[in-house]
Amino acid sequence: MKRSIGAQTVAYPTPVWVVGTYDGKGKANVMTAAWVGICSSKPPCVAVSLRQATHTYEGILKRQAFSINVPSESHVKVVDYFGLVSGKRVDKFAATGLKPVRCDFVDAPYVAEFPLILECRVIHSIEIGLHSQFIGEIMDVKADEALLGEKGLPDIEKVKPIVFGPEILTYHGLGKYLGQAFSIGKEL
Repeated sequence: MKRSIGAQTVAYPTPVWVVGTYDGKGKANVMTAAWVGICSSKPPCVAVSLRQATHTYEGILKRQAFSINVPSESHVKVVDYFGLVSGKRVDKFAATGLKPVRCDFVDAPYVAEFPLILECRVIHSIEIGLHSQFIGEIMDVKADEALLGEKGLPDIEKVKPIVFGPEILTYHGLGKYLGQAFSIGKEL
């Protein structure tokens, strides 16, 4: 039997992404975000929902661009730090020793050490309660060559992305392989 636990953000899991922007002075900044996801396949787009109070929100508005940085499990402490401090007061790259790199296709930085990068151009935004959602068209994807699989695409088990448990505030790695999508259901 199911028990009602009320209206909450408990859809599991949510990806843990790091959003990169330049601020008004051109300083590279990043923040951790979990209210994110793919929202269109043609054109390829991602949605990022941020509170207006964030320094990253200001950067996206000014530059109309952002990067999505997909960190590996080995970067979980840095990723948590990126969400704990504000880029208004702290140079997060200097504090962590990570290197900002200018994107090739949009006016945003990315984290050199993270394995998977999406360069995004803002095409829409909408106000939703406490958050503003930015829809970014993916202009380019960069992936560490060592993490590419046989089809030339990032291998999820090599990338080792982090996922977030909303409301319980926990980070997790991915579990075991379960089967091929759009295939295993044909067995029924």
